[in-house]
Amino acid sequence: MMGPLGIAILVVSIVVFIILIIIISSIKIIRQTEKGVIERLGAYHKTWNTGIHMLVPFIDKLAHRVSMKEQVKDFEPQPVITGDNVTMQIDTVVFFQVTDPKLFAYGVENPINAIENLSATTLRNIIGELDLDDTLTSRDIINAKMRAILDEATDAWGIKVNRVELKNILPPKDIRDAMERQMRAEREKREKVLLAEGTKQSAILIAQGNKESTILNAEAEKEAKIR
Repeated sequence: MMGPLGIAILVVSIVVFIILIIIISSIKIIRQTEKGVIERLGAYHKTWNTGIHMLVPFIDKLAHRVSMKEQVKDFEPQPVITGDNVTMQIDTVVFFQVTDPKLFAYGVENPINAIENLSATTLRNIIGELDLDDTLTSRDIINAKMRAILDEATDAWGIKVNRVELKNILPPKDIRDAMERQMRAEREKREKVLLAEGTKQSAILIAQGNKESTILNAEAEKEAKIR
């Protein structure tokens, strides 16, 4: 049987082992591209920067690791209606970056979904003020408007929207077919113009060649008579 000393050593060993486990599990490393949001007893306590940190056991918790890198989200196509009642599908790409980890963690439930919903609503409002032709030819203007609106709205969530891009604008099939016919007609027209221009230039070159040949022949005959 183990004597009192042996039992004491065993107990101390177990306690030391548990303490070591608690200490090791309390050590956290925050990488260069992220920040750590710390909660104490369930409430926000502080934000950790890059480096090695230690939690207060049983009191503190690393609640969120927040990436500070620029993020790119490609959202699903959204049905939108133009000012002249044409329904089309448009999908957007949003480039954003977290500027305040605390606001990002606590400002809104599921920030990515919130950005997607806000993006869809903003897009519908902007497109609803434009007709089809303006929508197809004003991508840069639409992108700039969306970026400004999203950036202002997401500021309260600790997010900065750097850029918004309309990835695809897909009108209804009948309009796409009409646009294809128009582009085909324009290509054929350009080809005819180029062909006519080529024929014209060819005729000019032939005429110039004939003229130069006639002049040379006349000069040759003149020299022959002189001799």
